Amino acid sequence: MKLLVTGGLGFIGSNFIRLMLHERDDCRIVNVDALRYGSNPDNLSSFIGNSRYAFMNGDIADAKFMAGLIKDVDAVVSFAAETHVDRSIANPESFLHSNVGGVFSLLEALRHHNSSARFVQVSTDEVYGDIMDGSFTEKSTLQPSSPYSASKAAGDVFVQAYARTYGLHAMITRCTNNYGPYQFPEKLIPKTILRARSGLKIPIYGTGQNVRDWIYVIDHCRAVEQVLMKGRKGEIYNISASEEKSNLQVVGTILQMLGKSEDQIEFVEDRPGHDARYSLDSTKIRNELGWRPQENFADGIRRTVNWYLQNVEWWKPLMDDRLLSPAPWKLNW
Repeated sequence: MKLLVTGGLGFIGSNFIRLMLHERDDCRIVNVDALRYGSNPDNLSSFIGNSRYAFMNGDIADAKFMAGLIKDVDAVVSFAAETHVDRSIANPESFLHSNVGGVFSLLEALRHHNSSARFVQVSTDEVYGDIMDGSFTEKSTLQPSSPYSASKAAGDVFVQAYARTYGLHAMITRCTNNYGPYQFPEKLIPKTILRARSGLKIPIYGTGQNVRDWIYVIDHCRAVEQVLMKGRKGEIYNISASEEKSNLQVVGTILQMLGKSEDQIEFVEDRPGHDARYSLDSTKIRNELGWRPQENFADGIRRTVNWYLQNVEWWKPLMDDRLLSPAPWKLNW
């Protein structure tokens, strides 16, 4: 199987590529990445020279470039996206380019040059907006709250339209908050680990009661693999681990693991449109494809903290004043 992965130098994409190359001897991967802020060549440096792995520097919104790559692959898994909500508030235009224009470019390339290839659009639970009681299913209405989630929702709708109109074997996955190794340090969990380690204040938006369902990144990657191999054309699959925690609980757990005081917590001005709670019902992927999360939060967060403590050489070059800011959405990125 020849697989084209977009955004493979990012957090989730690089973990997916590593998983596939380690566990599937029949898999060859071409990784396309635009090398923007969330990309890190060090994420996959161990595969340089591997005959089953090739890297191409390029933008998924470049239709001609993508058409040339898509012609001879069996499947495409697209992780490429602008993903940080704070950045989308400060600069929405780049999210439109990548998350809508990029998806459109991929779909057009498939339609014209390789309509039999399978396509997985890796999306997010944020397209549903927030929910105070119960959980979203795949049939729930899309109600995005930020420019980021709006751009992802728009890309998803294009995927559904192309599956129906042109018969593409396209599928969508929507996952809850990921954590694990190789996550860019501006995200909540790595940012908390690194600031706590250095004795700095830990900024938490509002009261810290915003709730997210946390999933270990490898569990997410295995779910994407199952959708790629067995998912039905035109279908959406929610992915969740049933590990709902408030931001305050997550930060408190990390501080306790590091032997740090909760006095390091600093509540800061909430960001605009901050969703209160995300929750996904993942019954469909569990029943239809047999996927189950393997990592609980207690073990996964311990493994993640240890990874960051042991891999200073990976994250240290990525740190700067912007990543230490308590309210990145206020900055002019």
